[in-house]
Amino acid sequence: MLKPTNRFLSLALIMVAALLLAGCPSRETIEKINRDPGKYAGKEISIEGRVTDSFGALGNGVFQIDDGTGVMWVFSKGFGMPGNDAKVAVKGRVQQGFAFGGRNFATILIETEPRH
Repeated sequence: MLKPTNRFLSLALIMVAALLLAGCPSRETIEKINRDPGKYAGKEISIEGRVTDSFGALGNGVFQIDDGTGVMWVFSKGFGMPGNDAKVAVKGRVQQGFAFGGRNFATILIETEPRH
């Protein structure tokens, strides 16, 4: 049987872990997002994959991620641009209808946090 101090520490650790997990945006597949973009519009999500294309300047631009289920463009403002073939995880908000650099994007992820 656990001592009261150990029981309290165990309970506190479980509560902290639950709070941290609750604050993380859900990781979604690009296929799911592309299949029903309206369901994800305005919501913060996380995607992960390899960079297959990019363009921009001075730390702002767009890059395309392929997660094996589909591809999605990501708009990065102030977070820098990853190189082609880099593996990245990105958090952001899904937006429908977006233009950058003279190109239009039907569905795009607006990056909200530095990637890792």
